[in-house]
Amino acid sequence: MRLLITGGAGFIGSHLADALIDQGCHVIAVDNLSLGREANLAHLHGHPRFRFQRLELLVDAELHRLFAAESFDAVFHLAANSDIARSHHDPDVDRDNSFATTYAVLRAMKEHGTQQIVFASTSAIYGELRGPLSEGSGPLVPVSHYGAAKLASEAFISSFAANYDFRAWIVRFPNVVGGRATHGAIHDFIAKLRRNPDVLEVLGDGRQIKPYLHVRDLVAAILLIWDKAGERINVFNVGVESRTSVKRIAEMVIEEMGLPASIRYSGGSRGWIGDVPEFHYRMDRVHALGWRARASSDEAVRLAIREILESHNEDPHSRRRQGDAPGLDGCAQTDGAHRRTDAA
Repeated sequence: MRLLITGGAGFIGSHLADALIDQGCHVIAVDNLSLGREANLAHLHGHPRFRFQRLELLVDAELHRLFAAESFDAVFHLAANSDIARSHHDPDVDRDNSFATTYAVLRAMKEHGTQQIVFASTSAIYGELRGPLSEGSGPLVPVSHYGAAKLASEAFISSFAANYDFRAWIVRFPNVVGGRATHGAIHDFIAKLRRNPDVLEVLGDGRQIKPYLHVRDLVAAILLIWDKAGERINVFNVGVESRTSVKRIAEMVIEEMGLPASIRYSGGSRGWIGDVPEFHYRMDRVHALGWRARASSDEAVRLAIREILESHNEDPHSRRRQGDAPGLDGCAQTDGAHRRTDAA
């Protein structure tokens, strides 16, 4: 299969590229490098089934030229503004980078005959609903521009599926951690402690608590859902049953860096405007497919801290892929859900 990953040089996109290449797929990763890093894909350069292209999804000529040349079987659409706090001061960031990019991809798919999309959605669409949250929980009232843009994207994916015979897999991510991360609490805490090893400033009161999923577990879930879920539109929460507080993350970062730093909290129940202090998923649907996270929330956080610290001293051209392949053979097999051309 010939696959496109948007946001392919990003944290999650680059790990997904590794897994799809391991499955025998032909992968083209595109990214505008505003948040992604070409170094995340350096170990794949020269691979006969991989190509990276710097591309602006909102430049129609570039996007349609790519689709016309490649005849993609499916799109894994991960491109978005993944730094939620950033768009509070400029909501255009999420309008353009999280929603308009989705619409542009859907238009290109329609015009060039690509009918499968795997979409990276988020727990932020649920807003401040009390959990545990199922895929049918509502009403959906996001409190961040990011969550609103992702919810609007889900709606247009649904309408394109109904109007143009698309098939869609919508995966609602929790907080995802691991090597190659470009933002998030772990990344920020390490950067702060490198600047000041004596005091770690933490936004909020440290009691914010959420499930943290390691990127390897997330990629395995995405590929299993794409392979096994057979409806016209497939919506799945993916996460881990346990949760980790921001206070505990801060403590683990300090421990792993071997510093005597104290923690100073800014106060208040939120890290920033638009932050959801806590959430908890129900994951009956993805568990019924046979997937469960291997690492608990605390285990994922500690492993991610170590991976990020180790990567600071690593030559990206000699970087080994982190973790095992997900154990599927999606691009080689013929009976997976994504191979069907009829509506399930």
